[in-house]
Amino acid sequence: MNDDRIHQNRVGALGLALLATFLLGASGCSTVIPRAGSPEEVGMSSTKLAQIEAVTGDHMKAGLVPGAVMLVARKGKIAWYKTLGHRDRDAADEMKPDSIFRIYSMTKPLVSIATMMLVEEGRLQLSDPVAKFLPEMQGMKIGIEKPGPDPALDLIAPQREMTVHDLLRHTSGLIYGGRGVSAVNATYQKARIGNRDVNNRDFVSQVARLPLRFSPGTRWEYGISTDVLGRVLEVIEGKPLSQVLDERLIRPLGMVDTGFFVPADKLHRAAQPWPRPGVAPTPRFDVAQKPAFESGGGGLVSTMDDYLRFATMLLNGGEFAGKRYVNKSTIDLMASDQTGGVPGLAPGLGFGLGFDIRIPPSPPAVLGEYGWAGNAGTRFWIDPKNELIAIYMVQVGDGDRVMLRNQFQNMVREAIIK
Repeated sequence: MNDDRIHQNRVGALGLALLATFLLGASGCSTVIPRAGSPEEVGMSSTKLAQIEAVTGDHMKAGLVPGAVMLVARKGKIAWYKTLGHRDRDAADEMKPDSIFRIYSMTKPLVSIATMMLVEEGRLQLSDPVAKFLPEMQGMKIGIEKPGPDPALDLIAPQREMTVHDLLRHTSGLIYGGRGVSAVNATYQKARIGNRDVNNRDFVSQVARLPLRFSPGTRWEYGISTDVLGRVLEVIEGKPLSQVLDERLIRPLGMVDTGFFVPADKLHRAAQPWPRPGVAPTPRFDVAQKPAFESGGGGLVSTMDDYLRFATMLLNGGEFAGKRYVNKSTIDLMASDQTGGVPGLAPGLGFGLGFDIRIPPSPPAVLGEYGWAGNAGTRFWIDPKNELIAIYMVQVGDGDRVMLRNQFQNMVREAIIK
């Protein structure tokens, strides 16, 4: 064969390879883990998964969902990966596999893993008082609402100090102001806790002046605990939270599109919410603005492929692509119920260290699942028993997010071939 023919064959082969890569990318195929030949190869039903696609399409027609990226992986392979609808409906731009989403509280598991890395290194302990690292939080009091027409508070000392363990499992007494109508909730709202213009240090100073909702360790209530934990990481490491996460998890895992804002050269990939007709839009943060507040509880943006890298590391017991991030025993601890049966959680739901956990009396089919969700409708979970990862990426309003992600989760469970 002459040199020209060899050159032509090489060019042709390269062209076919590039075409195959383009087609795989266009279909929404991740390069993080291999793709199964069919869902049935890894024990998933093609018919049931197609029903999820059809239901999601119906939601788009109804205006509930502008667009979605959805993935189910099992036994180390991608069973199903779908990219539907619009990234930006106002701009008539289609959703793409590399679209960047506000993941809000799906930030919490990353901060929790980074914390446990420090625990393994002996640089903090779960039993450490938070005030050891954040002395301004020493002596915080519980707010007890006085009876009467005006929402006044009595302040009393808690039964014990708040610990790192409390921050990880949301038993700290710290809350979200908007998730209740008590006088304590009102103080959080008045202080504008979580304002993106206030840096992490000043955020903690604000929090330290507020009352606790309850004595640490006595009940579970979702709140700003992981935001405070992010500041603990900053103090221990002597670096901004963004740098801590970047050095420990984001860069080593290859999460190239994950951060606290979207750079200008990637803004064309940012997924945008779209209000359904007749419903006021839910305010969402501007991804183009670099915030002063790097919220460990809800500030990150990410993509499907990036979060799949993180989730795969979790399912693999703390290891990804030959690198170990935490020990398997640490993942097992984090994915086990740490609440001790305190009130505040629904039956069948526990909380570990950064994740919700399915516990009895949940149906046997879902026991052991762990994961978390984001305020704009995103959701991920891991089912160790079935070697399954599922991720749902959308940007929807508050009125629809819980129904949508619960429906997705239930339909994925039903798609597992028994």
